[in-house]
Amino acid sequence: MSEILGSLWWLIISIGVLVTIHEFGHFWVARRCGVKVLRFSIGFGKPLWLRKAADGTEYAIGAIPLGGYVKMLDEREFEIPDALIPQAFNRKPVWQRIAIVAAGPLANLILCVALLWGMFVIGRPDFAPVVGDVAGLAAESGLRRGDTVLRIGDRDTPTWSEVQLALLPHALDREDVAVRIRAENGAEATRHLRLSRLPAEFDERRAVQIVGLRGRHELRPAVIGRIEPGSPAWGVLAEGDRVTALDGDPLRSWEDLTAAVAKLHRRGGSAMIEVARNGDRLALEIAPARMLKPDGEAYWGLGLISAELPEPTRDAVLRYGPLQAVPAALREGVHQAEQLFAMIGRAFTGRVSLQNTVAGPVTIGRAANAYANNGPAWYLQLLALLSLSLGILNLLPIPILDGGHLLYYLIELVKGSPVSERVMAAGHFVGLALIAGLMGLAFYNDILNNLVR
Repeated sequence: MSEILGSLWWLIISIGVLVTIHEFGHFWVARRCGVKVLRFSIGFGKPLWLRKAADGTEYAIGAIPLGGYVKMLDEREFEIPDALIPQAFNRKPVWQRIAIVAAGPLANLILCVALLWGMFVIGRPDFAPVVGDVAGLAAESGLRRGDTVLRIGDRDTPTWSEVQLALLPHALDREDVAVRIRAENGAEATRHLRLSRLPAEFDERRAVQIVGLRGRHELRPAVIGRIEPGSPAWGVLAEGDRVTALDGDPLRSWEDLTAAVAKLHRRGGSAMIEVARNGDRLALEIAPARMLKPDGEAYWGLGLISAELPEPTRDAVLRYGPLQAVPAALREGVHQAEQLFAMIGRAFTGRVSLQNTVAGPVTIGRAANAYANNGPAWYLQLLALLSLSLGILNLLPIPILDGGHLLYYLIELVKGSPVSERVMAAGHFVGLALIAGLMGLAFYNDILNNLVR
């Protein structure tokens, strides 16, 4: 399946699941409060499938799979027979209307925890939180290659993904953070990462790299894929050689080899390069030479091009037993909610770019496709985050959203009478403008981040 078709497929599946659960929350509570439901629809527009139940409720799948709705009996929309008035939504006590409206977002929050539980039980394959290379702030703070990151701040980091997620909010806030590590010799220590020294502006998507941390799995093995004819390595090394040392310095990655060649050039002269070839270890003499890149830029090198290697093997799994996964899912759900509110706050105060905060359908579809290709646990994690985002977004006090309706009902509780039609109409106009602006920003970000390369 191509990336475009895969992204479209997983976008439809993801939205379908989230919207179905959200609308079912409204539907389920409405029925139990005695409200007559006229239609339960997944999607908008002309129904592609429609079935009418014995109780008169229509179940439909709309042609536009980007939402859904539950249509309830309401006197404000059309006249209804006197016998059905007790089943009208607008005739129900305010506390029942609050329960019906709040049930949708609440269903998404419950789904988030359930999905996280499933992710923990299945087990999410990942990479071990082992540092492969350090530079910049990370090196200045005392982190070293081979360190295993155990905790950042108050968050445990059992995998490299947790390292990235734990580090990001501190980097965005430019606040120093304690990092608990276990060195290669087994000794544990605490390092203080000086994130307050980060630049005022940086690409939030590359926060971990800008701090100077690279995971062990991100380093390319120093395996030779091709040798340029006429280069210093031509006739000396061979394709498939794994370089283990240069000028007495042991090498663990291709990046180490590049740095060692630059160091050798500064020293001048030749040196011994050690390679593993077909089970043998060889030591050969070599010296860098001045070479040209395809764009004409000069550099000193050996004429080596790295081999194309398969993706590194995931060597860690984030997993809990079914019982342990319950509190773990609740903790993770609360943590993600806190981070989501914090990100909204950063966006409003300008501390993070709206370009990286508001995602549209293209970005969501690409992410869903990528996570699904990584396995079911990864997809469940993304779906949980989307469900949480949908639930919290709908609780914002913006007219036309569930949160806006809840605001009206809370005002009604205080003043003892419903909000006037004029105020509700004005609120809906403002709400539509805000949602339209948010959607416009989301589509703009999609174009900027995915279509303009």
